[in-house]
Amino acid sequence: MKLTFLGAGHEVTGSRTLLTAAGHNILIDYGMEQGADLYENPPLPLAAGEIDCVLLTHAHIDHSGMIPRLAKEGFRGPIYATEATTKLSEIMLLDSAHIQESEAQWRNRKAQRAGGEIIEPVYTVNDAQAALRLFRPCTYGPTYPILDGISISFQDAGHLLGSASITVTVTEDGSTETLLFSGDLGNVHRPLIRDPQMPVGADFVVIESTYGDRLHGPRADYAGQLTRVLQDTLDRGGNLVIPAFSVGRTQELLFLLREIKQNGRIHGHDGFPVYVDSPLSVEATNIYSGGMMEYYDDETLDLLSRGIDPIHFPGLRTSTTSQESMAINLDPEPKVILSASGMCEAGRIRHHLKHNLWRPQSTILFVGYQSEGTLGRKLLDGAKSVKLFGEEIQVNAKIEQMDGISGHADQSMLLNWMAAMTHKPKKVFVNHGSDAVTDTFAALLREKLQLDAEAPYNGSCFDLTAMQWQSLGFRTHMEKRKVSVRTNAVFQRLYQAGRRLLNVIEKNRGLANRELAKFADQVTALCDKWDR
Repeated sequence: MKLTFLGAGHEVTGSRTLLTAAGHNILIDYGMEQGADLYENPPLPLAAGEIDCVLLTHAHIDHSGMIPRLAKEGFRGPIYATEATTKLSEIMLLDSAHIQESEAQWRNRKAQRAGGEIIEPVYTVNDAQAALRLFRPCTYGPTYPILDGISISFQDAGHLLGSASITVTVTEDGSTETLLFSGDLGNVHRPLIRDPQMPVGADFVVIESTYGDRLHGPRADYAGQLTRVLQDTLDRGGNLVIPAFSVGRTQELLFLLREIKQNGRIHGHDGFPVYVDSPLSVEATNIYSGGMMEYYDDETLDLLSRGIDPIHFPGLRTSTTSQESMAINLDPEPKVILSASGMCEAGRIRHHLKHNLWRPQSTILFVGYQSEGTLGRKLLDGAKSVKLFGEEIQVNAKIEQMDGISGHADQSMLLNWMAAMTHKPKKVFVNHGSDAVTDTFAALLREKLQLDAEAPYNGSCFDLTAMQWQSLGFRTHMEKRKVSVRTNAVFQRLYQAGRRLLNVIEKNRGLANRELAKFADQVTALCDKWDR
């Protein structure tokens, strides 16, 4: 039984972990990297078709975003997730597929003009649809037998609607072990969803560490902070532009804006409009409003029992088409604009930044973590100008950040989650954190809780039976080189094709000798051609 760490080792995004146990191969998350790539991510060490199933902790793209690619490469097993994650994944993966197709089309138009190479999208809408047919919705609590010798259960992680920590129970060679994958653990006392459920424990734990080196401090007055920034911006005659992830953060902000409007906390600007400018955000908001009673906290359930819609209110306007989106910036009325993506790396938010960053009357309000290398982080770090759509834009708008609204547990909450375990783990693996943060939090677990904790690197492999490392992974920073991301992606395609070939060879075991000889000749000829 072993764990191979394929992503989010000493990095915050791209979560991917492979569990090999009881003769099965199980992926826990298969996410897409976002922002700067600090360490190399290895390709799957086996063909996609050899993966027996995927366990998905939640729908965010840095945990789910490469699942359609897996389906494209031949994966046909079940994907286990909560019902809410299943519904949110549908809209998020289809949206991501549209982005992949659009980006490939854009790059190919440029390549054709320059006589360059035509590329394929990372995956297509058809690939995403194929992946979505593999989802198997689960609920919090019950134990699900999924493979011989393997069962799973889901606990509320409190990070996003339907987010889960997943316990995997493995019986192998007469011995039973448990593994707990934290997924992303949520902050406490947030709108709409419940706090993270405390774990009983496990023999092995993989825990995230996004905020493993810092504290959120006393619970911030979210509505008060938003009221102050909103009042100031509207008084100056500007727009309040809020980059927000379509799923989770947008709905939390709508909850706060409903509260602000309902309690009359903004003066002199009655009926100010709030635009949700993202088709994905609109769809996600509909899912949040769609009777997900199992996932709501007590406050939300109380509002619903009194006939109050927690995330809809007068003045809320939604924009789905490009024409509707462009019209927002043609309207001079001061307004709130919620748009994706939350780190400003893609999406309509970049258009709203282009139209508002240069205006001293406007405010850009950040309400979530900004990874290193993203446009959001550059603005928070005080950039005087940024390039958008090939144009240099001066940063004259106010840049603000809300305190304490993070969707992630802070260091104290992460420690409390680990300390709550009555079943003390034999080994803890710390991932999903910035380079130094993962080591910092692992050291804290050793010091404070006397746990055997380490922060694995991408490509590392730990033998859970022998209790030793088989591989230490990639520990050298990737050099900043002029090699496109696509080059790595193409090599991974080639690598996966090779793994698939091995799988096909195995499937042809027992074929007539004449056919096997023909197959062998074809493979040998291919090798001779490329063995340079």
